[in-house]
Amino acid sequence: MSDQPSSPPSAQKPALRSPGSSQSRFQVDPVADAPKTPPGSRSSAGEESKSRVRSVNFLNPSDAGVNGDTVRSEASLHSSSHFSDTHSSTYYLRTFGHNTIDAVPNIDFYRQTAAPLGEKLLRPSLSELHDELDKESFEEGFPYGEELTAAEIITDKDVSDSKSGSVKFGWVTGVLIRCMLNIWGVMLFIRMSWIVGQAGIALSCAIVLTAIVVTSITGLSTSAIATNGFVRGGGAYYLISRSLGPEFGGSIGLIFAFANAVAVAMYVVGFAETVVELLDSIDALMTDEINDIRIVGTLTVILLLGISLAGMEWEAKAQIVLLVILVAAICNYFIGSFIPLKSKEPQGFFGYNAAIMMENMGPDFRDDETFFSVFAIFFPAATGILAGANISGDLADPQSAIPKGTLLAILITGMVYIAVAISNGSCIVRDATGDDNDTIVGSLENCTDAACTLGYDFSICKEGGCKYGLQNDFQVMSLVSGFGPLITAGIFSATLSSALASLVSAPKVFQALCKDKLYPGMHVFAKGYGKNKEPLRAYVLTFIIGLAFILIAELNIIAPIISNFFLASYALINFSVFHASLANSPGWRPSFKYYNKWVSLAGAVLCCVVMFVINWWAALFTNVIVLALYIYVSYKKPDVNWGSSTQALMYNQALTHSLHLTGVEDHIKNFRPQCLVMSGYPNSRPALLYLVHAFTKDVGLMVCGHVRMGYRRPNYKDMMNEQVRYQRWLLKTRIKAFYTPVFADDLRQGAQYLLQTTGLGRLKPNTLVFGFKNNWRDGEMKDVETYINTIHDAFDLQFGVVLLRLKEGLDISHIQDEFQTSQEKAPGMKDLLVSINIKDFDSDSSKPSSKSTSCQSSPLIFRDTKKPPMQLSPADEKLLTASQQFQKKQSKGTIDVWWLFDDGGLTLLIPYLLTNKNKWRDCKIRVFIGGKINRIDHDRRAMAALLSKFRIDFSDITVLGDINIKPKKHNKKMFEEMIEPYRLKEDDMEQEAAEKLKAEEPWRITDNELELYRAKLNRQIRLNELLKEHSSTANLIVITMPLARKGTVSSALYMTWLDTLSKDLPPILLVRGNHQSVLTFYS
Repeated sequence: MSDQPSSPPSAQKPALRSPGSSQSRFQVDPVADAPKTPPGSRSSAGEESKSRVRSVNFLNPSDAGVNGDTVRSEASLHSSSHFSDTHSSTYYLRTFGHNTIDAVPNIDFYRQTAAPLGEKLLRPSLSELHDELDKESFEEGFPYGEELTAAEIITDKDVSDSKSGSVKFGWVTGVLIRCMLNIWGVMLFIRMSWIVGQAGIALSCAIVLTAIVVTSITGLSTSAIATNGFVRGGGAYYLISRSLGPEFGGSIGLIFAFANAVAVAMYVVGFAETVVELLDSIDALMTDEINDIRIVGTLTVILLLGISLAGMEWEAKAQIVLLVILVAAICNYFIGSFIPLKSKEPQGFFGYNAAIMMENMGPDFRDDETFFSVFAIFFPAATGILAGANISGDLADPQSAIPKGTLLAILITGMVYIAVAISNGSCIVRDATGDDNDTIVGSLENCTDAACTLGYDFSICKEGGCKYGLQNDFQVMSLVSGFGPLITAGIFSATLSSALASLVSAPKVFQALCKDKLYPGMHVFAKGYGKNKEPLRAYVLTFIIGLAFILIAELNIIAPIISNFFLASYALINFSVFHASLANSPGWRPSFKYYNKWVSLAGAVLCCVVMFVINWWAALFTNVIVLALYIYVSYKKPDVNWGSSTQALMYNQALTHSLHLTGVEDHIKNFRPQCLVMSGYPNSRPALLYLVHAFTKDVGLMVCGHVRMGYRRPNYKDMMNEQVRYQRWLLKTRIKAFYTPVFADDLRQGAQYLLQTTGLGRLKPNTLVFGFKNNWRDGEMKDVETYINTIHDAFDLQFGVVLLRLKEGLDISHIQDEFQTSQEKAPGMKDLLVSINIKDFDSDSSKPSSKSTSCQSSPLIFRDTKKPPMQLSPADEKLLTASQQFQKKQSKGTIDVWWLFDDGGLTLLIPYLLTNKNKWRDCKIRVFIGGKINRIDHDRRAMAALLSKFRIDFSDITVLGDINIKPKKHNKKMFEEMIEPYRLKEDDMEQEAAEKLKAEEPWRITDNELELYRAKLNRQIRLNELLKEHSSTANLIVITMPLARKGTVSSALYMTWLDTLSKDLPPILLVRGNHQSVLTFYS
């Protein structure tokens, strides 16, 4: 596969002025107001190609290239139709009075997508401004991880389709009213008085203030997140997922949507119970109480669903009507509290009185109630603060609306709750009989209550049985009000408005969650209908869930779970702000400044405490669900990139720890092989990649180095794109490694670049790994010279060196290139790699595998699952089979370690690390060492003692006493024949001619050199004989690599040593450490 950019033939020099043209090829056209596209310039799809600042077409990417961008030639740079809605077509060109295509700052350049507020435009790319005029510009795409997910493209399509005519709400109707209606629930009318009776005025205010503190901190945190960029639909889910990432966002989004769906049932059942009580009071029950609740609840939720399906506009109008009724009911209560009537006194209402207020100031807990139990009953009233944020996609300006509406709603509703608490405690006694005859007659000695000073004796209530007063009558606010039925209307309004808000919130959140495709099978609920893209399917699902719980008609168990679901969301919103502030990312700069990371952390802790205060088992249940969903999403690893604070904090921690490591000296106990693997493209040498990964995974660093050679004009843009592409491939195949390509003139230069610059601080490679050059005799000897010099360079830089040799070879890139079409190389197919399928090739690979791009594993290659596989040659079949042998679990066998020379222990450490992995666990280590025939037992015991101190298990130790005997004659003859073409034979020519030839071809073997190293080359031949004798059935051979003195041993001779030593053997690793100890027996 050639990456070299095309260029004109060398014989055809470009003329300065072509015969048929009036302009120089290098002349820049002057800017005109209405230029025409020059003939011959490449046309592109749609009108976008005419625009200098292009609008991204997300609707039909196939018509305009990748991500909807159009491919432009240099000629098209001078054509223009528009730059923005407010400027002429040459506004940017004339900005500073120069002919330039550079653009001035514009908000539309910074939009991620086509948004309601404007059109996504692309600024001139760096290539367009910087590259030579005859060089075709490259597509910039979306840098810095801004590429859109499929879900975002769908969102953008929805938004662009609904730009005209969609209904958007301001901060009052969209946020303030919704939050107030949700917070002013039935608790205000039928439980607030009971709370005051139990806890007293002081503690009641403390309960309300505690809830206000929790919601206010959450409101501040919500405001900070909402003002840190454009907010789409999805409410709490969108805020959390874009701040903390998909793991937390996905878990909270699902339970938050479910909680809102069940909350619909809670509010509707509350409404139905009130209706049934009214029917019971006039003896008009249809069947029995439970079934009547089910009937009324079902009819109510159907009505609410109809309002919701009619559209957000109708729903908003209904909310306004309900708010008017609710405010009227509240005003009705306060007006009535100033109008005491004699007829209401027996029921405990006397009007504002200091004695009543002082008596009700302290608590009077009854029926085993406590402060925390009363708080648990009240707090669900405060869980409506996200009602506005949940419809963020329907707000005209969510960044402004959410902070103003949410915080103002908390303030107003909190003041009303406190005012009602103080009012209740100041004008109503705790107990009253309701009997007009319980007036005081005679002395007050036996009557000490506040009612006694007002002429009534309710002391009999201490024995129980009274039905009136704060402690006994849930409808006491109806008694106090000026017009009782209006309070009932207020209760209806509170329940219905809360139910309607939840019925709208749940589908909106669920739709946003489904669009991101974090969970399988849910994308069907992402579809929107109409101009506002209403999630009708999600509405139906919410209706079904709500109806199911309405039919149960018993929510005493599920209610605390719902409150805990809401609190879990609040806790994570607060934690999001703390986390983002702690990460100190430059992208975290909310325009809302009234927040503090420590206050947000305190809010998160407070939410967690409140969860356990309300119901400890429900809190545990909620945490277990959140944890389970978090683990699931983490395991699935969705392909999304939202720039979360989790990523920012990971970067901070990695940077901090890397800097700390630089201040720590290396220690033998902490040594780990950190490998620079000269793999080329990572998927081109799978055997090398997977074997190195086996002993570096979770242990050391692995960097896949790739030297790209033969480029007259290096295409750096292409190299950057491929770096992203192959790094993504490594992640998908779960290989823990980095991919680092470089441009160089040859392998040696590129390896020098990588050896010197790869890594960061202590996270730098210390071992160079590459494949043995099997075909070295077929190519040019200068390549062998480069190859051997690369090994010398590694030793000069104090690197260890590891060579892997397979009989069949390592490189399968030629097979991939053969079947990789030009379409697969296009940007739109950048992640498509050749996939190989197992098809009963041999007994070890009989099970078919998925057609994954992650492994090359059989003799059949697929480009498309709909096309038949393409058959390979027998040699390539063997090559592919060999290339996949380290991807599967190794059968029972041995790893034979030939530790012939002490290199510091790397030759022994690598096999030990391999046997710690599951794939190699069934393999035993056998150790082979050199020794003397008369000391074999002694040498064996000494090595066993050393291995024992190193705590390395072994199955056998073999001492070879016959290494130094002469090799067999036919093997020596084969060696002589191998080196014959590479000998200098200086004795057969003039000295001057010999020196000249040696200077021109330094790899040649001199006669003197051959004689000098005769014993060493005999040893390599003899070792190969011993390897075949002892290790022909081993799963892997690891042997100490012979060293050649630089400048003394020629490249050809060294290459023949390595070749002779390792030929015709099972997979063999030639290892040579840098002679620094990597093993120790000291603690």
